[in-house]
Amino acid sequence: MTKSLIAAALALLLAAPAALAQPQPPGPTLAAVKQRDMLVCGTSTGAAGFSLPDSRGEYRGLDSDLCRAMAAAVLGDATKIRWVPLTSQARLPALQSGQVDVLARTTTWTQVRDTANGLNFTVVNFYDGQGFMLKGSLGIAKPTDLQGASICVVSGSTNELNLADWARVNRVDYRPVVFEQNDEARRSYLAGRCDAYSTDASQLAGLRASFPNPEEHVILPEIISKEPHAPVVRHGDDQWFDIVRWTIFALLTAEELGITQANVESQLASPNPEVRRLLGLAGDHGPLMGLDRRWAYNAIKAVGNYGEIFERNLGMGSPVKLRRGLNDLWTRGGLMYAPPIR
Repeated sequence: MTKSLIAAALALLLAAPAALAQPQPPGPTLAAVKQRDMLVCGTSTGAAGFSLPDSRGEYRGLDSDLCRAMAAAVLGDATKIRWVPLTSQARLPALQSGQVDVLARTTTWTQVRDTANGLNFTVVNFYDGQGFMLKGSLGIAKPTDLQGASICVVSGSTNELNLADWARVNRVDYRPVVFEQNDEARRSYLAGRCDAYSTDASQLAGLRASFPNPEEHVILPEIISKEPHAPVVRHGDDQWFDIVRWTIFALLTAEELGITQANVESQLASPNPEVRRLLGLAGDHGPLMGLDRRWAYNAIKAVGNYGEIFERNLGMGSPVKLRRGLNDLWTRGGLMYAPPIR
């Protein structure tokens, strides 16, 4: 190889990192969000611990906080959100039609939803499974004892299909009482229109916590399905897919590194290379997605790390009182694992 060729090759190698560091231009979704200066987040019509309006009308819950993290990462302000409450039947069409930028609404990742609807599931933000709740006075110890029972379930959900599959396999004859919204099913269950209520176990815990006499209701320990929940975006915009996915990964990474909402400011002085990359002090990880270098810092400052979000909305210190279980970090036996930011 001649000296001129060697020099040219070295020049290309030296230029490559600089080329990678160039800020990416906004794709269609990021451009739209920035132009309106507002993130439009599809949420549920009410799910305790995930997305439920408080007394002031502010949405509270794990899904709601993830939307706030996205708004902070993209716009630098967690309050720049327009919430769009969606039923189970309306949620996917609303995302497909562009009515919302992202769907963060206890939506189970399934093969059909991921491949047949023009949608992309980003990353699992909560591992769940379907269970049963009923009044303790019925004396029922296991789901198969629900022979001949009426069971409340929400239409357009995996819960409706799972219940039918489970009953067929276990030869349980039951009468489905189907509703469009969780709140309708909740009221009907409390009014005695159905013997049991079947939905994701986490939602059952949230519902029971809201009842006038929660101790009168039991949640059976058996789980009949896998319900991995994940925020959803449209096909065809890889940049926006990356932004939503890596915002959640950043919150998990923050928990791994011990970075919290309270100490994130002081962590800016950390010499730890992982911390410096996460908080935008080293590398160009934000610009590679069309964002500011402080994208992850802004998200953590707004809502805290994943563990903090879980604890205040779903954890043992919240009304829902769920243990982390599968939703704990991989270092503590859970399934939550973030690829490295480097």
